[in-house]
Amino acid sequence: MGIWRRVREALRGHLRDAGMTTSEYAMGTIAACAFAAVLYKVVTSDVVSSALASTIGKALGGSV
Repeated sequence: MGIWRRVREALRGHLRDAGMTTSEYAMGTIAACAFAAVLYKVVTSDVVSSALASTIGKALGGSV
């Protein structure tokens, strides 16, 4: 009888945590969009843009 109780408890816990809810997906999407916006601002800034162009120019053997 004890084994079936453990199995039932394990299944009940598994079904309760079957996946994320809609609100969790929404928060994850908002966080990903915010991170993408910050990353875009950093990559397109003058300092990072010139550093990337310099690095690529050195790698290709020319000056940019």
